[in-house]
Amino acid sequence: MAVGKLNAARSARALWRILRGRPRVPPSLKDNALLQVILNRRSMRQFKQDPIPEDVFQAILEAGRVAPSTVNLQTWSFAVFDAPGWRQKFGRPIPFRGARAVIVIADTGRDREVLDAFPYSPLIEYTIGVMNASLAAMNMNLAAEALGVSSVMLSETGRSGILDAKYLKECLGLPGHTVPLMTIVFGYPRGEYPPMPPKLPGEQVFFQGSYPAPDKDVMRDWLDQMVAGYKAGHLRSSFESQLQVYHNKIGQAERDLEEMVYYGGKK
Repeated sequence: MAVGKLNAARSARALWRILRGRPRVPPSLKDNALLQVILNRRSMRQFKQDPIPEDVFQAILEAGRVAPSTVNLQTWSFAVFDAPGWRQKFGRPIPFRGARAVIVIADTGRDREVLDAFPYSPLIEYTIGVMNASLAAMNMNLAAEALGVSSVMLSETGRSGILDAKYLKECLGLPGHTVPLMTIVFGYPRGEYPPMPPKLPGEQVFFQGSYPAPDKDVMRDWLDQMVAGYKAGHLRSSFESQLQVYHNKIGQAERDLEEMVYYGGKK
C-alpha cells in the first residue's frame, strides 16, 4: 500500500508535468466539436446551486437509455434523484452538493422475464452487466458535458458506489439481480476546470503484435504525478491516505459482491 513520499524537487517536477499535460489531437481535427467535448471533459467536485432544467436533464438520461450494449440486452437501471429526493433517501446532500444524481445499476434480471441468456455463467453475466451499464454511464457524462453540465462519477465518496453496493441495495430496496455500481453527480461547475489528470502515454497502452512490458520509469512518473496532484487538490489529505480508505472497505465489499453475484443474482 505504501506509495512513498515525494521530496520538493520530485513534487514540483510532477506538478509541472500535470500542468503541461494535453490530449494529443491531430491538427486537422482540433476543431471537431464532439472530439473537443470528449477530450475536454473533467470530473468536477464543485457545483453551483443552479438547477438543471428538466429538458436538459431528460436529454442526459435519454443518452444513457440509448447507449450500446452487448446483444442489445440493456442490462442497466438508473435510480434518479434531485437534491431533496437524495436528502430524503440518504439523510444528507448529494455529494459535492450537485443538483442531480443518478445511481447506475447493473441489472441482469429484467431481460430474464423473456430471455435467460446466461443461465449457468454468473460471472460472465455480471461482467457484461457492468460493461453495459458503464457504457450508459459514459454516454450520460458526455451528453451532460455537451449541454454545459459537469459531472463526476463516484465509487466511494458519500457511500455512493460499488464499495457500498450492499448499503445502496438495501436503501433502494433493489432485487437480487441488481448491483449498484456508481453514482453520477451532475451540476453546473463552480470555478475553473482542473487540468487533465495524469494519463499514461500512448506507448504504454497501444500496441500491435506482442504485449509490451510496462516501463517502470514511466509508471513511477505517473505515480509521482498522482501523489503530487492529489496533495495539491487535497491539502489535508494524501493519495496514500485515500488508498487506505479504499483498502479498509474493499474486503467487505468483495464479500458483499460475491454474495450478490453468485447467490443473489437469480432472485
